[in-house]
Amino acid sequence: MKKINNKIAVCIMSGGMDSTLSAYMMQTRGYNIIAVHFNYNQRTQSKELECFHNISDALKVTRKYILDLDFFKQLGATSALTDKTIEIPIDGVEEGIVPVTYVPFRNGIFLSMAAAIAEKESAELISIGVVQEDSSGYPDCKESYIHSMQNAINLGTKDETNIKIDMPLVHLKKSEIVAKAIELQVPLSLTWSCYKNSDIACGVCDSCRLRLNGFLQAGVTDPIKYV
Repeated sequence: MKKINNKIAVCIMSGGMDSTLSAYMMQTRGYNIIAVHFNYNQRTQSKELECFHNISDALKVTRKYILDLDFFKQLGATSALTDKTIEIPIDGVEEGIVPVTYVPFRNGIFLSMAAAIAEKESAELISIGVVQEDSSGYPDCKESYIHSMQNAINLGTKDETNIKIDMPLVHLKKSEIVAKAIELQVPLSLTWSCYKNSDIACGVCDSCRLRLNGFLQAGVTDPIKYV
């Protein structure tokens, strides 16, 4: 890979607004982006992959990894994101309760695989777009958990490997994420957040609600279509 400099960031990119902004922030900081996407049998897998490719093109990324995690099918009965027989909740999430859209240890698995890529590619940083405010009660979106994963990764890699996990959005509100994305001219029209649909966003699932509320509070119109 031809590089402008030797700063490399492995960016976990789902095709959603948060991970897209995180990648743009890393590029703004002067990192060469290695884009990583996971197919894990999620409902909107084809749409997310399409968004990932489009966003990578917009970022002019030349190095991409697309990893198929078929084993998540065996965990399907535990999450509405990977098991279509479980209804996606549309009435909001009860505080303090891990919702049915939680996929067991998903971010831990993603970070572990991203760490292997980072060590292989001599990258110094992994970017992940976790946000504590709207993590929907997911335990693997907590800042303390991500810090623990960083420590574990560096204990389990070569002595000369020193990988930082950057979570630039972790303390931002969704409205602040929208505002920052507009500031950096992130193509939000290419991103996808809906848990249910792959053509027109439902507007009622938890992820759509959080996104729409963020745009509303930021005083900006969301460029994607909703039912």
